[in-house]
Amino acid sequence: MHILSIIRIVGLLVALFSSTMLLPALVAFGYRDGGGSEFVSAFFIALLLGLLLWFPNRHHKKELRSKEGFLIVVLFWTVLGSVGALPFMLGEVPDMSVSESFFESFSGLTTTGATVLTGLDELPKAFLFYRQLLQWLGGMGIIVLAVAILPILGIGGMQLYRAEIPGPVKDNKVTPRIAETAKALWYIYLFITLSCALSYWMAGMTMFDAICHSFSTVAIGGFSTHDASIGYFNSSAINLITVLFLMVAGVNFTLHFAAFAHRPMRLYVYLKDPEVKVFIALQLGLTLICFLVLMRHVSYDSWGETLDHALFQSVSIATTAGYSTTGFSEWPLFLPILLMLASFVGGCAGSTGGGIKVVRLMLLHLQGMRELKRLVHPRAVYRIKLGNKALSERVIEAVWGFFAAYAAIFILCMLGLIATGMDELTAFSAVVASLNNLGPGLGEVAPHFANTTDAAKWIMIIAMLFGRLEIFTLLVLLTPAFWRS
Repeated sequence: MHILSIIRIVGLLVALFSSTMLLPALVAFGYRDGGGSEFVSAFFIALLLGLLLWFPNRHHKKELRSKEGFLIVVLFWTVLGSVGALPFMLGEVPDMSVSESFFESFSGLTTTGATVLTGLDELPKAFLFYRQLLQWLGGMGIIVLAVAILPILGIGGMQLYRAEIPGPVKDNKVTPRIAETAKALWYIYLFITLSCALSYWMAGMTMFDAICHSFSTVAIGGFSTHDASIGYFNSSAINLITVLFLMVAGVNFTLHFAAFAHRPMRLYVYLKDPEVKVFIALQLGLTLICFLVLMRHVSYDSWGETLDHALFQSVSIATTAGYSTTGFSEWPLFLPILLMLASFVGGCAGSTGGGIKVVRLMLLHLQGMRELKRLVHPRAVYRIKLGNKALSERVIEAVWGFFAAYAAIFILCMLGLIATGMDELTAFSAVVASLNNLGPGLGEVAPHFANTTDAAKWIMIIAMLFGRLEIFTLLVLLTPAFWRS
């Protein structure tokens, strides 16, 4: 394994990441409400660390294999998540411990959205901006990871998706080279972010809030600049804009590329995609259920307000954003549990959403139906089809393997949290919030995660990484075979 080449790449990543510390410093200079020096200090520390890793190994440029690719991907998230914790550790306001700083940083970069901070409305603007920026950068990293990198390593939702579905996204790459792919995705991601920010601003947000919330919306992160989240604005228009852009960000970004790359835009590529159809149907179904239950059990002023809350919370939780307009944990228990379970599905493959991904659940459903048919007709041969094309058995095996690993990691993390003293409901929802990169929880972690123990925070950080790295990317590093030459 070319360790020195890997260290060189990590050093470059850290040096590049250090530049992101300067933007919050500029915000602090503009608003002059505190903060700023912590980000300047963090910039120099991160830059020095990056140079120390890069400079001695700058001439080690070996061609990397898939084995090194796995390690680089994991190091990308763990090292940058750790470096991202520097401003939180250096800052006096908010005053955060080491475990809290790492939790907030990893929650931001993995777009989980769980927070240990309270009193957000009084925090310096620089820290608020930095939290949102972490999510935006993490969201872009997720897109490049899911669409351009993981398929080459032979894993990830897109590996199953593009190889088997005909149409504009069936090729192995969106464009011939990874760099070109990343560039194309950046343009699309930036365009959606700017559109979202402009929409928020026109709907009544301040420019600062509009930019910050566009970062976390497009990344499906869920961080907000206010304790009351989107509910702070008390605006149906802002709620609807949030729902719209969460749906856009929850769709496969290769479909966005296929639509944006042509003039006029080819909107039919969305309508033809089987995963998008199921994704939209799930959101509508959840909204209808929530609306009917709320109309029966919860008293809002009108059916319009009830529909507003039902639509917003359904899409927010099901896409793993985790925004809130109301205390959904106080709804009849059936609804919070239903929405938590919906977050297991998450977004489409190749989106910024978390969860297992819609396409995998579709394939699990088709496999289950096939097994039922085989019980009735044992000698019949049934092929699983998606998008009118038969799938190979290797694809089905990969999905089952992923699902089994997902379940095992979930159980282990939940047992670990219970061992730290959490009650069962809190532990269950905390793992759902972490492993699905959702954010909000139930029970003791419904308002925030500040009161959890340090051990619990580190378990949840590990769960965030597993969920963000598609399980196998991190799991493969724990196998002895990976480290054998």
